[in-house]
Amino acid sequence: MKVAIIMGSQSDWDPVMKAAADTLADFGVSYEAKVYSAHRTPEALFDYLKTLPEKGVQVIIAGAGMAAHLPGVIAAKTILPVLGVPIPSSPLQGMDSLLSIVQMPGGIPVGTLSIGKAGAKNAAIMAVSILALQDETLEKKLMEYRQKQAEKVLAVSLET
Repeated sequence: MKVAIIMGSQSDWDPVMKAAADTLADFGVSYEAKVYSAHRTPEALFDYLKTLPEKGVQVIIAGAGMAAHLPGVIAAKTILPVLGVPIPSSPLQGMDSLLSIVQMPGGIPVGTLSIGKAGAKNAAIMAVSILALQDETLEKKLMEYRQKQAEKVLAVSLET
């Protein structure tokens, strides 16, 4: 398993964090998805984080809503790269989550992506980019993906 996807609540899975899992699957990257709360299950979270190196995990994608402490707490307990995804689960539509994740103090970084499903998908693509630094097959898949994106844009023809 190369990537751990951790979210603060089961309700974060669909439609948001599932997008990260689906994107990783499209690239053939193995992952494990778990629910742990920074506030309600901190000890269980810390125990889980200790198991990740022996499982071969190289990147963590962490999604959290509202106060969104989960990605920062994870980053404080591991040296693995942590990619934070703000979940739009509050009346503030994820702005609170975004600000909580992006404003980490200097020295404990969390790579922060956009709010919601697009952020989860981009977190997976960023994880693939990180993994591709040591995996030529994955690098080729990523380059092909980017080329297909470009071709889709160039294929658009607008009538005036």
